[in-house]
Amino acid sequence: MRVADEDLRASIIAPVKLSDFDYALPQGLIAQFPPAERGSSRLLHLDGASGLLANQHFRELPEFLEAGDVLVMNDTRVINARLTGHKQSGGQIEVLIERVLDSADARVLAQVRASKSPRTGMRLLLKGGAEAEVLGRAGEFYELRFHDCPDIYALIERAGSVPLPPYISHQADAADATRYQTVYAKTPGAVAAPTAGLHFDAAMLAALQARGVTLAWLTLHVGAGTFQPVRVENLAEHQMHSEWYSLPQSTVDAIATARAAGRRVIAVGTTSLRALESAAQLNEAGELRAGSAETRLFIMPGYAFRVVDRLITNFHLPRSTLLMLVSAFAGTENIRRAYLHAVENEYRFFSYGDAMLIERNSQ
Repeated sequence: MRVADEDLRASIIAPVKLSDFDYALPQGLIAQFPPAERGSSRLLHLDGASGLLANQHFRELPEFLEAGDVLVMNDTRVINARLTGHKQSGGQIEVLIERVLDSADARVLAQVRASKSPRTGMRLLLKGGAEAEVLGRAGEFYELRFHDCPDIYALIERAGSVPLPPYISHQADAADATRYQTVYAKTPGAVAAPTAGLHFDAAMLAALQARGVTLAWLTLHVGAGTFQPVRVENLAEHQMHSEWYSLPQSTVDAIATARAAGRRVIAVGTTSLRALESAAQLNEAGELRAGSAETRLFIMPGYAFRVVDRLITNFHLPRSTLLMLVSAFAGTENIRRAYLHAVENEYRFFSYGDAMLIERNSQ
């Protein structure tokens, strides 16, 4: 396994400011529930080269792709990362697992919310019969070890609930357990969904393949850090959170075939884009190579994209690193106009909201 330890970030001429990535969003446009059917969302098409915008529907996506194009999707599976219970002393707690550190030893990294911070050695008694010991602090997280746990993922699925984002106000229910998961979710480990993939259903995937589009896969386990606010005005000072990804040789080969034929690489979601661009950063030549690594790649305006030509993505929070990423991809002014257009036309925002298809601004 190769590990990209450095905090990779764009080379920029002038400081990029956090305040450049703010916008006004009416609370009523934040989607609280998914649409009745996958694929029934709206799709805002943005041409990053011309800046042109077009209102479409997600069902029309195959019309924008051609035979030989490769669509790269993140097959991570969201785990039931939110657990509740109490400390030995009786105080109520909520545990939000960030990632599984060692499945054999049942160790995880997690946020622990409590009236008083738990101490090293303290036992946490969780619903579903789960019991964890606090091993120590790791920055804003705690390292926990679950007791009598032969299968950590089975325990999490039994004892936990879907970790819906903080801007969704309802408690997770059975519908969320299905809809906050892509239809192609396979590899457990994410604590947030790769939300651009939520729009795809089996019929859409079949239609794309029938059109001659190649479907390719990678895994990036989305962490809770994706919701963490940026706290510095000068973005060169921001410390990006780390996420694990794995890129298989089959996907590298599919991209090489598309490139040789003059076809395009389309990333489904910022997570797929981040994994692909991270993999290309691991060698000086910028060649895409298979493998697994941790990425801290921070993409903001000024970044030179090496792999992805088009991006399918949802609408992102103000002042977020994901809004910075799409601004780098399409151009900051183009994204500002697109988001203003989306607000004026009452698109639905964030995880359960509508989608965008963005053509890269190559300037």
